[in-house]
Amino acid sequence: MIDGGEGEIARDELLWLLNGCSDCLAAHRMLGELALAENDLRLARGHFGYAFEIGAKAWERAGGQGQLPHLVPANQGFFEAGKGLVYCLRELGKGDLAQQVVTRLLAADPSDPLGVRKLLEAPASDTSVDQSSLG
Repeated sequence: MIDGGEGEIARDELLWLLNGCSDCLAAHRMLGELALAENDLRLARGHFGYAFEIGAKAWERAGGQGQLPHLVPANQGFFEAGKGLVYCLRELGKGDLAQQVVTRLLAADPSDPLGVRKLLEAPASDTSVDQSSLG
């Protein structure tokens, strides 16, 4: 639906999905992407943040030890939500919080597969940051 330009329908479907499973990481990540596409940074931050916390809490419940490789498909939504969250926090002037998210992502996978370290280093509203690559 999103690829077909039906963002409103996609949003409604994702919200319906969350009514049955409020902790669906993928739905929150996609809602974050939709909000970001509409330049609603606060809403995007909320959805990316919720998705990131779902993944972080799951990792902590599993012991939080060792790495959480991005190469594993089940882990990718966590990293994508984290990258979107870092972008939103940076744009909203919350660099300290963005740094905390980057630290957690790098602890999970030090290879920094999505380049969150560079994203954090870029100045806010840097037009060289491709928003479409955030999620």
